Amino acid sequence: MANELLAEAGLAPTALQAVAFGQGPGGFTGLRVACGVAQGMAMGLGIPVLPVVSHQAVAAQAGGGPDDAIVVALDARMNEVYLAVYRQGTGPTGEPAWDTLQAPLLIAAAEVAPWTAHHLPAWSRAAGRPLQALLAGDAWDAYAAEMTIPAGWRRAAEARRPEAASVARLASQAWQRGETVPPELAAPLYVRDKVAFTTAERLRGEGGNPKAQSTLAPVCPQPLTDADLDEVVALEANVQAFPWTRGNFTDALAAGYGAWTLRREGRVAGFCILMFAPDVAHLLVIAVARDLHRQGLGSVLLDWCEQQARERGLEGVLLEVRPSNVSAVEFYKARGYLQIGLRRGYYPAEKGGREDALVMQKRLDAAAAAAPAGASA
Repeated sequence: MANELLAEAGLAPTALQAVAFGQGPGGFTGLRVACGVAQGMAMGLGIPVLPVVSHQAVAAQAGGGPDDAIVVALDARMNEVYLAVYRQGTGPTGEPAWDTLQAPLLIAAAEVAPWTAHHLPAWSRAAGRPLQALLAGDAWDAYAAEMTIPAGWRRAAEARRPEAASVARLASQAWQRGETVPPELAAPLYVRDKVAFTTAERLRGEGGNPKAQSTLAPVCPQPLTDADLDEVVALEANVQAFPWTRGNFTDALAAGYGAWTLRREGRVAGFCILMFAPDVAHLLVIAVARDLHRQGLGSVLLDWCEQQARERGLEGVLLEVRPSNVSAVEFYKARGYLQIGLRRGYYPAEKGGREDALVMQKRLDAAAAAAPAGASA
């Protein structure tokens, strides 16, 4: 099929400069096939790949503008939805620019409308203007009974599923920005970790299929104190191969770094630590409890860090991330972070080795500096 398409366009495979693919989220098998085909073609031709988030492709089909929060809801089956929210603007040279208001997450269909209504004021404050909900994706029809649309919200009814032309346009824009990925590092974007219970879980009475946990309980970062350290150190050790030590956290607090926790149901669900430089905020560490991944808590923490930087008049947020941590790299890219450098041998690795660090930065919109603290929580 690929050869036929190239022949129709009068191109040879050697004319290709990159291979784009829709990376999801979506069905496990389809995502693996799409990624595998893209990797195989790219490796065979010695060219990079351009992963495109499926929700952003649908958002690009919705025809929204800078006053719209484009709420893309794709059917995830089992009365659940893959949800993401975007705002389209214009870059410094007139090219389309996208702001990811919410990276893809899994949510119960019945919670989509109230969750969106809860967050819409915060997105408006961050944008510096009132935003209107523009709804796209096939889930609004698939779960019409559960996802009642409030008055005043608009539908982009033709934007239902990602189309190849939309993926191609977004990939072309990413190509022009230099946002390619080596084929061996390309990966599908999964937000559902499992689709069936284990035998042991079924024996405990956990029948049916695993359900998305509720996203409606409001969470707001609170200052990290010495009383939180036992939980924070344990969480860090559980999610990192080379975790911060208790001494590292104690030193950060003593140095006056910005440090916050997120609590859910009485326990620490996540945390972040920022060092404020004269021009940027340096995100030193951020983590969410493993069993609470894919529920938007990482986005809450990152939004909080960005707001803290804005309130101090800083130009952006800087961070380092392992290239091998593909899901984290994709998460930051989806939130507008771009690679600006590489630190050689920055991280410890297995068997006494070292791993490079990607240096990523997001420049912040000064117009949003007046948004009140906690607006994203």
